Amino acid sequence: MEMLVVTGASLLGGFVDSIVGGGGLILVPALFATFPGAPPATLLGTNKSASVWGTAAAAAQFGRKVQLQWASLLPAAAVGFAGSLLGAWAITVFPGEFLRRALPFILLAVLGYTLARKDMGRHHVPRFAGRHEILAACAIGLLIGLYDGFFGPGTGSFLVFLFVRWLGYDFLNASASAKCINVATNLAALMLLAAKGHVWWHYGLVMAVANVAGSVLGTRVALKHGAGFVRGVFIVVVSALILKTGYDAFLR
Repeated sequence: MEMLVVTGASLLGGFVDSIVGGGGLILVPALFATFPGAPPATLLGTNKSASVWGTAAAAAQFGRKVQLQWASLLPAAAVGFAGSLLGAWAITVFPGEFLRRALPFILLAVLGYTLARKDMGRHHVPRFAGRHEILAACAIGLLIGLYDGFFGPGTGSFLVFLFVRWLGYDFLNASASAKCINVATNLAALMLLAAKGHVWWHYGLVMAVANVAGSVLGTRVALKHGAGFVRGVFIVVVSALILKTGYDAFLR
């Protein structure tokens, strides 16, 4: 029964995550509810062992259909990988409580800005080119990599928002680009947790297959319906993140 529950959650999480990020909203709570006595680090590591494959599958699918700027994305992914490792180390030194309480308000600002700017992310008009785009993408990779390693919730959604707001991408191109960096940050966290023995591979491998299946389906839906659809899903996911992180920070 446990395998069925977490596999189903992984399938749905992969579907949502492939469109706009936020798959952890589904899979992480499912793992914690199914295995309430397990160490949190082990559940988070098992989550990463599945989600990294779904994110990679989404990145590969988007890469075949969307013209990605690999010249800027590959350096950004490398910087994001390093940032995630540094963030994972930082959480062992600095308390994360301040970020846990600030996160709902940060997400609320992101949601408010997106709703106020109704045309934001509907048209693909990149603001930078060449070296300037590489530097901007690397800055995003470093910032979000640090965040993903240090804390994590909403990483994919933050990546999408920054690609839209700062780089001028539409939501479809931003979601596709975000996947490339998110693969690197997830992989860094997985390597660190696996090295410390915090992965249940017998669950993670089955969940990975389901996550990839959900990711492939979600990517096809996003490609079919375009930037407007991805924007709508982004608003729904960020709203759910606000509720979840607000509950965790102030009511739990």
